[in-house]
Amino acid sequence: MSTLAPLRLLREPWNASEGNQSNTTAGTGSTWCQGVDIPNEVFLALGLVSLVENLLVVAAILKNRNLHSPTYYFICCLAVSDMLVSISNLVETFFLLLLEHGMLVVHASVVRHMDNVIDLLICSSVVSSLSFLGVIAVDRYITIFYALRYHSIMTLQRAVVTMASIWLASTVSSTLFVNYYRNNAILLCLISFFLFMLVLMLVLYIHMFALARHHLRSISSQQKQPTIYRSSSLKGAVTLTILLGVFFICWGPFFFHLILIVTCPTNPFCTCFFSYFNLFHFLIICNSLIDPLIYAFRSRELRRTLREVMLCSW
Repeated sequence: MSTLAPLRLLREPWNASEGNQSNTTAGTGSTWCQGVDIPNEVFLALGLVSLVENLLVVAAILKNRNLHSPTYYFICCLAVSDMLVSISNLVETFFLLLLEHGMLVVHASVVRHMDNVIDLLICSSVVSSLSFLGVIAVDRYITIFYALRYHSIMTLQRAVVTMASIWLASTVSSTLFVNYYRNNAILLCLISFFLFMLVLMLVLYIHMFALARHHLRSISSQQKQPTIYRSSSLKGAVTLTILLGVFFICWGPFFFHLILIVTCPTNPFCTCFFSYFNLFHFLIICNSLIDPLIYAFRSRELRRTLREVMLCSW
């Protein structure tokens, strides 16, 4: 994806002179520094699957009144954020395919404006996705530790304010990023935000798992069923590992890329790492495809509604 690239602003370090960039690139010309060439057709297919998948989640939540609760509203917003990733990817890939096959000829200024729009969409989806992942973790935490007070703590009004605030903050921050991407302070804010969300989710999920393990230990000691305790604890540990593992694998390389841009833009290792940007973008798109499997499709009520939606039994 060379002519028009998602987050093209981050492909190359701007705080390095052209001479330094060419020298370091030449110094890192080994085979493993050539990056990964992912065909546009792969991005197109992933974008279509992700878009359909998240559309089904949104449709199911809107259709079923039993799912009209803060928890599922947050999941719905996460699906919308992932749809933004899919839509921007589809538009960009389709545009690229038309250019490559000579079916479309546009002025350079049009390409530049389209780049900005796509960057704005992806930046907004990145911030909103991370935010809603954190909000879902907080919501689960309140559900477990404050079950009796959940409906008084997480009211519909607070949920709406939270969602509106996240969308507003995502739009403002992405606009600032696209306009001032050369400022390291902007990148540092984005990196700090990712680290904050990673630590928040890690702390909350580990605390929730610790509580569940404590309860299971109490039950197993009373009923003297250590086998059940071990299997339940193992299931909880696997779930926790999947949640945090997917989050880190899909988002970690991209934000490590940002850290390298700020800290070592001309270092041979860093310039080699920059060549894998397409792979990092691929992982982000995969995350938008995996999120519904983790946060939405595990609900029996939502799965039932999804079947109804797919059968068009409205």
